[in-house]
Amino acid sequence: MSADLASRNYNYTVVRQFSVMTVVWGFVGMLVGVLIAAQLAWPALNFDLPWTTYSRLRPLHTNAVIFAFGGCALFATSYFVVQRTCQVPLFAPKLAAFTFWGWQAVIVAAAITLPLGITSSKEYAELEWPIDILIALVWVSYAIVFFGTIAKRRTPHIYVANWFYGAFILTVAVLHIVNSAALPVTLTKSYSAYAGVQDAMVQWWYGHNAVGFFLTAGFLGMMYYFIPKQVDRPIYSYRLSIVHFWALIFTYMWAGPHHLHYTALPDWAQSIGMIFSLILLAPSWGGMINGIMTLSGAWHKLREDPILKFLIVSLSFYGMSTFEGPMMSIKTVNALSHYTDWTVGHVHAGALGWVGFISMGSIYYLMPRLFGGTQMYSRRAIEVHFWVATIGVVLYIASMWIAGVMQGLMWRATNPDGTLTYAFVESVKASYPYWMVRVLGGVLYLVGMVIMLWNCMMTIRAGKAIDAVIPQTTPAHA
Repeated sequence: MSADLASRNYNYTVVRQFSVMTVVWGFVGMLVGVLIAAQLAWPALNFDLPWTTYSRLRPLHTNAVIFAFGGCALFATSYFVVQRTCQVPLFAPKLAAFTFWGWQAVIVAAAITLPLGITSSKEYAELEWPIDILIALVWVSYAIVFFGTIAKRRTPHIYVANWFYGAFILTVAVLHIVNSAALPVTLTKSYSAYAGVQDAMVQWWYGHNAVGFFLTAGFLGMMYYFIPKQVDRPIYSYRLSIVHFWALIFTYMWAGPHHLHYTALPDWAQSIGMIFSLILLAPSWGGMINGIMTLSGAWHKLREDPILKFLIVSLSFYGMSTFEGPMMSIKTVNALSHYTDWTVGHVHAGALGWVGFISMGSIYYLMPRLFGGTQMYSRRAIEVHFWVATIGVVLYIASMWIAGVMQGLMWRATNPDGTLTYAFVESVKASYPYWMVRVLGGVLYLVGMVIMLWNCMMTIRAGKAIDAVIPQTTPAHA
């Protein structure tokens, strides 16, 4: 493409690449998730091989869903949104191309090393130091492309979606680089730069803010662009969106210690984590209400539009998860919930319901526009996908809530003489029926991903790759 043509067209190439891989990695991540859920119900599915044991595949699943599926969705949508709202093509297109290939290399490296047992053993940060360095290079390149595009924008203001994307990009860079500081011993082994309770504190400062920024702020950027576009109405309250942004960004940073209740972490630090987690409820629900109320006067569209169903129901799961999280951070509640399947249910309400649905809705919006069509190949398939996935999520989280509360109560039940009422293995046996329901829920969610993969492939086959022309006059919005 000539320089002149590139300056007149949006750069959709990298957006297309990330959009396609979002769907591919979504299928892979959910497939591994179903396998490890089945392994808990039927341990023989470990196959007596070290590479296929639950302990090796579980971090592969979390990395595939969060960083491969979720990460590709964030790259795709942020590159699309920043161009459309700034009315300019991407800054440094070769660097943008590097972020795609570099990120795929990170994912492939994770898929190889984690089943081999090469791990730093840090939650959501299991990858060893050479891969961590590649992640840092890709992420810094991402920041240069994104903020470079904003710097050369033709619009007078920076749309709120870009504030959320920008905060997510900057914060994840800091979180990753600080938490991954380590002393390499060999090519595949390193030791954390921190020790003891400091290591735990840094890890959960990273871990919870990975949830707060990677899995929340970035996807709120999606929400603030794609819901108004799909509804064809402006966001309900622009003022509320700014308050939502600053309140969320400030508060999330301090919530991490709630992962370390009743540990060696100083009690005052645990209490700060709990207090800020409770405060977090207000901005979270403010954002949810802002998104849902964008439908004011257009509620009928929710009945007719399957893409809008994904986008709006994702906000319902976001609201539910951001109510449940602060409640679980209260020490007395945490005493019951921690280490149980209740936590697993909470995480998946956010990951499958919020992150999954908002990503799917956004990709369904993007695909026809990236491949020259007016709509997805099969509207009916989107509708079926929505209902299959929704039933899957509900079965999953309900079974985990029930199992988790049951486990917590069984573990702390005592006889009159002070001895434990139940042996641990009895709680495992009692959990079996709920683990089977979880497998069913996961299978339904995976079936939804298969439907999406088919629908996207057919949409791509029916269309052809196009790059939209940038308007020569700056409109009020993109």
